[in-house]
Amino acid sequence: MLRILVAALALGTAPGWHDTVEIAAGRGEKGPWRQNASHYDYVDDATVAFAPGGQLVAWAGQGGKDVWLRAVSDAGKPGPPVNVSRSPATFSWLPRIAVDPRQASHLYLLWQEIIFSGGSHGGDILFARSRDGGRTFSEPLNLSRSRGGDGKGRLSRDVWSNGSLDLVAANDGSLVAAWTEYDGALWVARSVDGGAGFAAPRRIAGDARLPARAPALAAGPGATVHLAWTVGEDPAARIRVARSLDGGASFGTPQLAGGEGRADAPALAVDGAGRLHLAYALHPPGRRAEVRYARLDAGGFGPARTVSASGAAYPMLAGDGKAGLVLAWENLGPAGRPLSLGMAVSRDAGRSFSAPATVPGSAAPAGGSNGSQQGLLGRKLAVDGAGRIALVNSSLVPGEGSRVWLMRGARP
Repeated sequence: MLRILVAALALGTAPGWHDTVEIAAGRGEKGPWRQNASHYDYVDDATVAFAPGGQLVAWAGQGGKDVWLRAVSDAGKPGPPVNVSRSPATFSWLPRIAVDPRQASHLYLLWQEIIFSGGSHGGDILFARSRDGGRTFSEPLNLSRSRGGDGKGRLSRDVWSNGSLDLVAANDGSLVAAWTEYDGALWVARSVDGGAGFAAPRRIAGDARLPARAPALAAGPGATVHLAWTVGEDPAARIRVARSLDGGASFGTPQLAGGEGRADAPALAVDGAGRLHLAYALHPPGRRAEVRYARLDAGGFGPARTVSASGAAYPMLAGDGKAGLVLAWENLGPAGRPLSLGMAVSRDAGRSFSAPATVPGSAAPAGGSNGSQQGLLGRKLAVDGAGRIALVNSSLVPGEGSRVWLMRGARP
């Protein structure tokens, strides 16, 4: 049974866990891939954001091929599910939520729609907005309209991740969407009218030789927007981080971070002092993946340090807008599939982190695995200004059922 669990804990202290909140359920059926004729019936791809009075959770319902959203009150009461994508002929995967920092009832969703347009891979990037806190949504806009297989982040010719996209609502009112395509390009599209329309996408980086992968966005003060990504086809790939000072209209020369192996799946957060924080997965040669953290100071990124134990990847990073940071990740099993979520917290703007710990209740059920079935580049973590944390997760037991969960908690 699918559960969305919303966790709230005080930064740097142990949470008090509450009951789970039921959101949706799927039957656990995943047949062979036959493009949009595939027989899938499971729920997956959950993502979360804070809104006044509670949290917003979006997920993919594979049975109907749509993205859904549900509001959950702080009292734990879920509102009615809302169909955002409304496209039953094509699969909708791996959504992202952004809440307008100036008008919290305005929220935005971005996702990958598996539209086949004649290229080698199917995929376009779709967007919809709400002006009433998620009760209704506009007709989706197709931001990419290309044959490039948008939303795919390629590691090699035969290995890629879906969900290679991100969305941020900047503090100057701009909306910035970023995505990569199978053929290698990294694209950015910007709206200055609250998502009513977007300028034509601009190519930022990436090509067939070094395909861009896993973009991440974060908003800084004013019109500052940070964009990070990595590349495929390179066993020593490093993270690229570029900054925009004009709300995503242009980006400067990227700085590099990483080393000692293949750096992947960057995540960004900006603290109350405007400092940029970076987490990424490092895949050292001959060793299991680990999650590393680095902070951008005046001289560039400081030395990266390992926060997780080995066997951790696909980090998620969020802050409370002050000095509190939360770093979460997927704990991987021997076969490389995620089995639970890990977490560490910082109360001093990343100078130190708590010891890594498994999030209680996040383990996959027997015979199943956690994480998206289409790719692990998800955004399952959110933190609000009070230091509360929201985490969502998904799991699938083939032939039995599917669910997403986390925990609602309170400060101890």
